[in-house]
Amino acid sequence: MRFRLIVAAALATAATPLCAKPVEYRMISDEADIGHYIVDQQGSTISVDYDIKQNGRGPTIRETVTLGNDGAPADWKITGRTTFGNAVAERFSRTSSGASWTDLAGKGTIKGKEAPRYYIAQNGSVIDISLLAKALLKAPGMAMPVAPGGTATMVAKGTQAFYGADGKLDVTTYELSGLALDPNYIALDSSGDLFAVASADSVLVRKGYEKVAAEPLRILAERLGAERFTTLQKENARRYAGPVRIRNVRLFDPAAKALTEPRDVVVFGNRITEIAATGSVATRGETNIDGAGGTLVPGLYEMHAHLGQDAALLNVLAGITSVRDMGNNDEVLDKLVARIDAGELAGPRVTRSGFIEGESKFSARNGTVVATQDEAIAAVRKYAARGFWQAKLYNSMSPAWAPVVVSEAHRLGMRVAGHVPAFSNADAMIAAGFDEITHVNQLMLGWVLNPDEDTRTLFRFTAMRRFPSLDVNSAKVQATLDSMVAHHVAHEPTIGIHELGLTALDGRPNPGAVDYIDHMPPEEQRQLKQALFGTDTPQQRAEYVAAYAKVLETLTAMNAKGILLIPGTDMGGAFTYHRELELFTKVGMTPAQVLSRATLEMAQYLHQDQQLGSLERGKLADFFLVPGDPTEDLKAIKAIAMVVKDGAFYFPAEIYPKLGIRPFTPAPKVEMVK
Repeated sequence: MRFRLIVAAALATAATPLCAKPVEYRMISDEADIGHYIVDQQGSTISVDYDIKQNGRGPTIRETVTLGNDGAPADWKITGRTTFGNAVAERFSRTSSGASWTDLAGKGTIKGKEAPRYYIAQNGSVIDISLLAKALLKAPGMAMPVAPGGTATMVAKGTQAFYGADGKLDVTTYELSGLALDPNYIALDSSGDLFAVASADSVLVRKGYEKVAAEPLRILAERLGAERFTTLQKENARRYAGPVRIRNVRLFDPAAKALTEPRDVVVFGNRITEIAATGSVATRGETNIDGAGGTLVPGLYEMHAHLGQDAALLNVLAGITSVRDMGNNDEVLDKLVARIDAGELAGPRVTRSGFIEGESKFSARNGTVVATQDEAIAAVRKYAARGFWQAKLYNSMSPAWAPVVVSEAHRLGMRVAGHVPAFSNADAMIAAGFDEITHVNQLMLGWVLNPDEDTRTLFRFTAMRRFPSLDVNSAKVQATLDSMVAHHVAHEPTIGIHELGLTALDGRPNPGAVDYIDHMPPEEQRQLKQALFGTDTPQQRAEYVAAYAKVLETLTAMNAKGILLIPGTDMGGAFTYHRELELFTKVGMTPAQVLSRATLEMAQYLHQDQQLGSLERGKLADFFLVPGDPTEDLKAIKAIAMVVKDGAFYFPAEIYPKLGIRPFTPAPKVEMVK
C-alpha cells in the first residue's frame, strides 16, 4: 500500500528554476503521467503547487517560500495533505537569531547566526532540495549543514543533452546525499535550476522534455543506485575459501518449534554441510565464528515486498533472505533479481507475483494494466511463461473477470492472490477461486460497505472507521471465514501497516518503530514521528483505534479457525517485518509458532522447503545469528549479529554505520584455523 509510491514521490524532492513565469514539471511513473509540480516565483516569493496521484492516492501540497536578502529561505509555509490524507501545516523561519520550524514530528530550533540557511521539509514538495542543490553548486566542497540536522553533500555524476520545448539543455545529474538513508539523484540545467529528479522507477521532469529525458534519467538513477550498492556488496559480503564453522549455537528448529542443544554448524560454499556437537574438530583452512551461545534462526520470508535495490540490502541485514514480490515494474525487477543472483548486490531470494490491474483513473501502474478480460488472460499467460509463482489481481480490475482469469491461472499452475476489486467483496473472490486475500482491510470491508461504494480511493482506508460496529460472531462474518476454511484460502493481513495507519499519532514514534527509531539517522527519526492516516477530529482517531482492535479480534478468530495467516509488510520489510512478526503474537500465536510460520511454513507454502526454511545438512545456507532466545522473546530477532545468505556472510555492525544506522549488537569473533 504505502512505501513505493511515497518514496517515488518523495524522491521527487528537488525543485525549481528561479524565473519570472511558472515552470511546470511532470511526474512519470511506468510511462504514465501521474501528477505535476508547478513553481511560480514573483520577486522573492515562490509559490508551489505539488499534486501527485497514483493508485487513488498521493500528496497534495501548497507551499509559499519567502527568500531572504541572501537568497536562502527566510519564511516557509507548507499546507495540504500527505499521501494517505494526513493534514500538513508545516512552517520554517530564519532570522539573525537562528532557525525554527514546526512539522508533524513537533517543533525544533537551532539558535545563533550560524544556524543552517537551508531547510529540508518533512512533507513538502520538491522545492527544498531544489533550492539547496543550487546553493550547493557554490558551496565549498559542495557541502553544507541543513536544518533540522545533518550535512548535505552533492557530487556530479554525468552530463547529458536533451532537446525539448525550450530547445537544447545541457543537464548534469548529481548525487545528493546526507538527507536520508538513500541519496537523491537530481538533474540541474546549466543555470543550476532543476531539470529533473529521478529514481529507478519514477522521474519528475520539466514539462516538454518528458518523452526525451524521463527514461534516460530513470536508467541513470537505476545505474547509480546499483553502483552504490555494488560497492557495499564488494566491501562487506564475506565469502570464505574454505568451510566456515560456527561454534556454540543453538538452532531454532521450526518443525519442533523449539531450540536445539548447543551445536556447531558448518557452511561450505552456499550449503550447510555439517551440524555437529559443540567442540567439533576443525580441519585446516577453515574459518571459525564464535556463536557465543546465541541462536541461529533460518532465514525469514517477507511475503509482501515491492522490492527495490534500496531495500534489498536492508532486508538481508534484518535476516530476511527470501521475499515474495507482490507487484513491480517487471523490467526493473528483472535487472535487480539478475544482479542479486549474480552476487553483484546483496538481496533476498525473490518469488514473483504477476501484478494485473484494470485500466481506470485510479490504476496502480505496477506490472500490467489491462482494459479487457482477454487482456487480463493474456497477462496471466505472460507471467506463467516467465515462471511467476502467482498472479496478483488489483483494485480496478473488473470483478466479473475474476472467475475466468483465476481459472486460467490455475490451469497454468499459478496461484491467485490480491485485493478485492472495487464494487465486490471477499465472498465473491473466494467463490471465483482466489487462493489468498491480501490485506485485512480488503477482507473486512465487504462486511461494512454498500455495493456502490468505491474502494479505489482513500475510502478503502477511511471506511475502516466502520469496523468497530462489526460483530465477529455474526452470521456474515462467520460465513466468510468458514468459506475460507472450506476452500483453503490463506490470508496475508499486513497487520503492521494497519497498526501504523490506525493508531500512529503526530509527534510520537509510531508503534512499530519504538524499538529501532533511536538507531536511525535524524531525518528518518523525524519521518517516523507522524500519523499515516489523517484525522480531523479526536472522534475519528478514536474510531480508527477501535477499528484496529477489531482487526486484531478478527485475526484472532481466523487463527483459531486454522486459516493460514501469512506474514508480510507492504512497508519495505526490514525493521517493519520484525514488528509484523511481533504482532502475530497478538492474534494467538506463540513466538516459536510465529518463527516457524515465518521460516519453514512459508518455505512449504512456496514449495521451497526442500532447500530452505530450516537448518539442516544439505540445505542452502540462509540463516542469521542473534545473541538471545527469540522463542522466549521475539524482540531478540531485532539484534542480529550475523546473516548468511546463499553462503555469503554479512555482519550488520560493519554495514549499518555506512548507512547512518547505529548497530544493534556487535559482530561475532572470526578467526582462521591454520
